[in-house]
Amino acid sequence: MPAAPQASRPHMPGYGIKAATEGKGLMPWGWARQRLSQARVYWLSTVRPSGAPHCMPVWGIWHDDALIFSTGSQSQKARNLAANPVCTIAAGEDDEAVVVEGKAELVNDDGLWPIFADSYKEKYSFDMSAMKSEPVYVFRPTKAFGLTTGLADSATRWTFEH
Repeated sequence: MPAAPQASRPHMPGYGIKAATEGKGLMPWGWARQRLSQARVYWLSTVRPSGAPHCMPVWGIWHDDALIFSTGSQSQKARNLAANPVCTIAAGEDDEAVVVEGKAELVNDDGLWPIFADSYKEKYSFDMSAMKSEPVYVFRPTKAFGLTTGLADSATRWTFEH
C-alpha cells in the first residue's frame, strides 16, 4: 500500500472553508479510501482532443490507492485517454463525495490482470475473462478532495507523491 497522501485544506474562495489549525477538521485519507473502495460507479471525466469535456460512468476496482478499470478500445473514453491521459474520477453520494485528479495509463503489468478480474467478478458478479482483449487502465491520483455536508469544517485536499 502506498504511503498516505498529505492532507490540507483546499482553497475554495466563497465557500466558507475554514483554514485548518494544526490539521483540525481534516479528514483522514482512510475516509476517502473507504468510499473509493466501496463505490459501485465511478464518474470518469476525460478531455476530447477538441478540449471539450467527456464524463461517463465506469465500473472499477480501487486497489493500492489506484482505480483499475476497463473500457472498449473504440470508446470515446479510450480515444480521449490515448490523446491525453490526464483525467478525473468522482465517487460518492450527494452528501459525501470524493473527487480525484490524476492520470490513467494502460496496464502493462500482467500481474494486475488477475487482481482486477477476480476483484471485479466479486464486486460486480461479472466475469471479465471474455473482455481480456479490451484495454485496462490504472488511474493513479495526484490530488484528491473530500467533500461532505459539513464542507466549511471538513473539506480536505490530499496531495500524492509519485
